[in-house]
Amino acid sequence: MLPEEIRKQIFDILKLEVVPAMGCTEPGAVALCVAKACEVLGREPETIDIKLSKNVFKNAMGVGIPGTGMIGLPIAVAMAVVHGRTERGLEVLAQQPDEVEDAKRWLANNGGRINVGVKETADKLYIETVVMAGSDRAVAVISHRHNNFVFVCRNNDVILDRKQGLFQVREEDTNPDAENRQQLELTARMVYDFATTTPLEELEFMRETVRLNTAASEAGLSGMGLHTGKILMEQSSGDIVHTVVARTAAASDARMDGCTLPVYSNSGSGNQGITCTLPPYYYGTLKGCTDEQILRSVVMSHLMSIYIKRGIGRLSALCGIVNATMGVAASLTYLEANCFAAAENNPFDTERCYQHVCFSMKNMINTIAGMVCDGAKPSCALKMSVGLYSAFVCAELAVHDRVVDRTDGLSESDIDCSIRNLGRLGKEGMSQTDDCILDIMTHKN
Repeated sequence: MLPEEIRKQIFDILKLEVVPAMGCTEPGAVALCVAKACEVLGREPETIDIKLSKNVFKNAMGVGIPGTGMIGLPIAVAMAVVHGRTERGLEVLAQQPDEVEDAKRWLANNGGRINVGVKETADKLYIETVVMAGSDRAVAVISHRHNNFVFVCRNNDVILDRKQGLFQVREEDTNPDAENRQQLELTARMVYDFATTTPLEELEFMRETVRLNTAASEAGLSGMGLHTGKILMEQSSGDIVHTVVARTAAASDARMDGCTLPVYSNSGSGNQGITCTLPPYYYGTLKGCTDEQILRSVVMSHLMSIYIKRGIGRLSALCGIVNATMGVAASLTYLEANCFAAAENNPFDTERCYQHVCFSMKNMINTIAGMVCDGAKPSCALKMSVGLYSAFVCAELAVHDRVVDRTDGLSESDIDCSIRNLGRLGKEGMSQTDDCILDIMTHKN
């Protein structure tokens, strides 16, 4: 059992990193930053200058904006200027049809006011907005997390400067205790123990991730985005694995196509939140697992992905499907262990299950570690399907005691060392890959 203080810290991490979001997270975060700057300015801006880190710029270029039928940042910025409200958080783009039409008209007449560029910064997640009207100027900066304001000012009045430790903001804007708990150094064992032993009533809030994300899946199955989920579902013939992959990919189809339904995100990514939620839910349901087993598997999937993502970095040249589907592999392994125990009328062996969970993640590290992020777009659903099929294969091998050798590639005998190796690949080894991808994306014929 985990010490109570550690369990509370992990609970805070889960609550902080698994939150609802509308549309792709990067345009939503940019819109949130613009909305804050406009609120501080107090009137409609005459100029809007936005500087983004390369990773944010890359992820905001080609994705659909909810309810607009349009892609990219200009319409997201217009929605923030005309009807953006920061109290909506990352659901700032959840606007009514008449509000969207107002934004489209504003953009048609004022698109020249918007300037978007790349800022050279070591921070992978950085959004800076400067708005001006007459002699007044307001600045808002988001960094580290998609909804984390670190600097806000109007003219010479600094409202917030977290870089200098001046917390001159409302209590709900920041939670220093939660920030401190974010520093907890997780391990795979801690994640496993939290997911499998925390009192069930404390995990009930995670059921909401299922409700929202399954709704997005149903929308996607009607035929949105690349139609990945719809086509895979039509070809599934009732097979459980294909059905799970199809239903999960469908939610990404919907989200990347600008669906107006919110989803629960993980580590700032809606696609990662979808990936962590739907496979354990659908698989557990189709296999006849108990509600408790399904809920704990969803928690394990989310939390394991958060743990792995920490080492890689919130935004990286490494696709977030890598860490998310590793979380899925762990959850599928947990569900399979419960199915085996029930089928053989044996008690659940938690130590053997944990060993198999580690096996599944090691197998995944040596399977899809090189998948790159080339921006948020409809084809993200394809990457999701590839990662999920791999998760099923890796979990199946794991429950049959098959694991990659410690001398293979990035893998080591210790799971946490293996995860750290993956983090090094994403954070250090692929540092120049982002520059190359962005250059290719911005110089297409």
